[in-house]
Amino acid sequence: MQIPHVKLGFIGGSGTLSMNFPEDLNAPNIEIIAQELIFDTPYGESPPFKIFAWGNTPEEKVLTCSMHGWRSGVSRRDGSLQVFWVFKKAGVKKIISEGGVGSLNYLLDPRDVVIVDDYIDFSMRKDVGLGTPQLLIMRQALCPSIREILVDEAKKVPLGRVFSRGVYVVTDGRHFESPAEVAMLRQWNGDVVGQSLCPEVYLAREIGACYAGLYTVVNYGEGLVKDWDHEELSDIFHNDAIHVGRVILNTLKNINIDSDCGCKDLVKHTLLKKVYK
Repeated sequence: MQIPHVKLGFIGGSGTLSMNFPEDLNAPNIEIIAQELIFDTPYGESPPFKIFAWGNTPEEKVLTCSMHGWRSGVSRRDGSLQVFWVFKKAGVKKIISEGGVGSLNYLLDPRDVVIVDDYIDFSMRKDVGLGTPQLLIMRQALCPSIREILVDEAKKVPLGRVFSRGVYVVTDGRHFESPAEVAMLRQWNGDVVGQSLCPEVYLAREIGACYAGLYTVVNYGEGLVKDWDHEELSDIFHNDAIHVGRVILNTLKNINIDSDCGCKDLVKHTLLKKVYK
């Protein structure tokens, strides 16, 4: 199957898992062009993609898939490679993600939204790449232009408080962290903890795409404030999905593909050379 030419990408997480995005938003002028698109990649069959649009140009089309709840027998590593290989072939230049996170900061409460600007990779998914000989500079890992739009749009919906910056600590899961781990990660200046920013942030940089995400606090980290409640977590996932989806859609529609954010300049040719055959 031929991969279409699309400039915008969206990776759905737990925040939009309970809805059919974008159809459930009933937004005007949104057309579903195709869905259940599965592409052959060097890393196996991709997850199903959907294409929707509000116009006819590649800048008005979105290629989207869900990264929450992996298919049986597909590792997180391979799943990420499949998605970003498809994005690369499609020519995607701007990517948004979203997901639920736990708090590491005592000041963050469930339903607060953090548009993170930095991260600490505490996962074990290292050296995950598409094989291009590049040096990835991560001083501006999350695109400031997309983040600014996400902040503005998040303030328009009935979620919690909106924070324009924060440090996301990435762990492997699927388990939540222990109280001792949460205490350690807090000392690292982490604000939220989750599983869905790495290796995606590296792969976005490798393909030359801007990347940013909206992260909703769904539980207190273990040992903080009080024990988290499973019913509250479920309520956030099911009742706030429409609000999260609206933020994502409006952000996608307001992105300037040609914005001079500087992200594309943070990929350089590697200085390492093979010295053996």
